[in-house]
Amino acid sequence: MTLRIGLPQWQHAQWKQFGIETLADYAQLFGCVEGNTTLYALPKPEVVLRWRDMTHDDFRFCFKFPDSISHKAALRDCDELLTEFFRLLDPLSTRIGQYWLQLPAAFSPAQLVDLWSFLDSLPRNFRYGVEVRHQAFFAKGEAERALNRGLLDRGVNRVILDSRPVHASTSQTAAAVDARSKKPRVPPHAVRTGSQPMVRFIGSDSAAESVPLFQPWHSKLQAWQLDSDPMLFIHTPDMGEVFPLIQALWPQLQQLEPSLRDLPDWPQQSSLF
Repeated sequence: MTLRIGLPQWQHAQWKQFGIETLADYAQLFGCVEGNTTLYALPKPEVVLRWRDMTHDDFRFCFKFPDSISHKAALRDCDELLTEFFRLLDPLSTRIGQYWLQLPAAFSPAQLVDLWSFLDSLPRNFRYGVEVRHQAFFAKGEAERALNRGLLDRGVNRVILDSRPVHASTSQTAAAVDARSKKPRVPPHAVRTGSQPMVRFIGSDSAAESVPLFQPWHSKLQAWQLDSDPMLFIHTPDMGEVFPLIQALWPQLQQLEPSLRDLPDWPQQSSLF
């Protein structure tokens, strides 16, 4: 089965030195991307068409449901918002990895009935993921079991956030301090509830600190590849400086997914190691 690797975005001013200036450049190296932009605002139709023209048929977008649905409406009475969302992104329908729902920490076990109603209303021709933040969903009690059972019954992926590297780091850079204040500190429960498990690995701004904490994912992703299509997204506090971590992890990732091309001869940034 296929392992796709990507980043939370496809463009950054600092990536020009690595030859990545556009989505087309990005899609030549990575197989997927998180669609964080749709959490905050929907793109214009012509932008969606441009994204389609800049990617190939094997590339996958993983767009977030808008926060008007996940946060403001809390999944209730949002049929019109959903219709607009799916209609707008329809030109990319064959390149959707999964649509995923990032729920706020305030979304509690008492609201699971709303989650099930929402998921059951979605079109059946896409894969979906759900990322929860409420601490009860990580306590290995009945709330977490109910969440996992409901997702498993529906074949919906539980999106896995591994923020250990950024929280374990002692870095005092502005980006690291900001990331520690914003990234949830929850245990990375490696539970597979759907056919396309998604792992979001939040590295620190030191590849040397991050690589050892990635090791458990190597064997886990390898096992999942036997009968599913996992997706791995790699973050760093300052995404402009993500490529030293990519360089450090790439040999392992090529072992997992031999179809990954070799990295170009990029400049080394040894100060981050």
